Amino acid sequence: MEHIVIIGNGISGVTTARHIRKNSDHKITIISAETEHFFSRTALMYVYMGHMKFEHTQPYENWFWKKNRIDLKKAFVQQLNHEKKELVFSDNETMRYNKLVIATGSKPNKFGWPGQDLGGVMGMYHKQDLENLEKYAPNNKVCNRAVIVGGGLIGIELAEMLVSRNIPVTFLVREKSFWNGVLPDGESNMINEHIKEHHIDLRLDTNLKEIISDEKGNAKAVVIEETGEIIECNVVGLTAGVAPNVDFLKDSGIELGRGVKVNRLLETNVKDVYAIGDCAEQHEPIGQRRPIEAVWYTGRMMGESLAQTLCGNPTEYKPGHWFNSAKFLDIEYQTYGWVFGRKGRPEYEKHFHWRHEKENICVTIAFHNETNEFLGINTFGIRMRHEFFDKVLTEKRNVDYVLAHLADANFDPEFYKLYESEIIEKFNSENNTNIQLKKKSWKRIFSTKA
Repeated sequence: MEHIVIIGNGISGVTTARHIRKNSDHKITIISAETEHFFSRTALMYVYMGHMKFEHTQPYENWFWKKNRIDLKKAFVQQLNHEKKELVFSDNETMRYNKLVIATGSKPNKFGWPGQDLGGVMGMYHKQDLENLEKYAPNNKVCNRAVIVGGGLIGIELAEMLVSRNIPVTFLVREKSFWNGVLPDGESNMINEHIKEHHIDLRLDTNLKEIISDEKGNAKAVVIEETGEIIECNVVGLTAGVAPNVDFLKDSGIELGRGVKVNRLLETNVKDVYAIGDCAEQHEPIGQRRPIEAVWYTGRMMGESLAQTLCGNPTEYKPGHWFNSAKFLDIEYQTYGWVFGRKGRPEYEKHFHWRHEKENICVTIAFHNETNEFLGINTFGIRMRHEFFDKVLTEKRNVDYVLAHLADANFDPEFYKLYESEIIEKFNSENNTNIQLKKKSWKRIFSTKA
């Protein structure tokens, strides 16, 4: 019986452990310095907003681990000695393994800003971040203002959290439009408007210069790089992306790039050592995916694949077509396939953009400007069916087919308003086509509210 040790109790590590147990009697130990039990990171914001308690973020009861013979150890791994197959903890205790899985996730980026380690300066990724937020921003009496640095998904979540407690928020975004490295212009501009509608002080094309300390070592203000303006605040949220949490491996002999370098089997350059999740970096990107994917569902898929390999059934990580979903305050967002913003957009990619004249609802469809092959879709305020887009992307359908069958793609509870006809009418007008909407052939599940 082998001893498989997993460093990290996020979705990647826990999924690996669960699937190893389904297929073997190996001894399994999960190590984490953050919490004793696995929890849903995406739910942290709802704890702060009062929608749930922290214990509600734990998908499994505490008895689950003992029943499934998965040992949990709360400790910080300080060093890895792969020659001895040994881990050294911060208290100098050691642990031996037969096979090791590195699933240490990410940490917020810090770019050397003066004051970045002051009290009240935090990311929004770990349970400790939630605890710090409760300490420094329990209400708008203790926290007169928060400044968020970085315009991504974590930043918008943190803004929503703070606004829910009536704490004024200033949002510093270095790009000229919110998340325009990912989103096409029409969508990015709509999100700019939506952020301002929530009375958030959005500062585009603006950079942080430094964070000023008070006499107790806590943040009391930030300085703007471009103008020297001083903005008083008690909390600074650093949400300018994340980086793989791999510092403890720098002298381990394991090959590192930004993350831990792995092949399609998620193997490192060291025998019996593997890496998965946010900290894993593919030697060669899979299709148009990034070498590092800090996404919940890809971490889960890596865990499932690696568990098969560790149980004697070598299985490559094959994530399939790209998809993701998120929420921008009140607007739900989905993406299937590839719809590039300005950054990295290939010359052959043509976009069609439709936006509702009154509501914050829009669709952007990407297709090949020569072959008309459907490449991807972004939706805001309209929920679409994953199964439909996975199918048309696999079959390499053209954009005409996808538009004609939008009735199949759109979730549709009774009494919900649909927009397929308006979308197709605009596409026909712009592209001199005559696409006709087909009647639905699948039972729809839900759509947008009227």
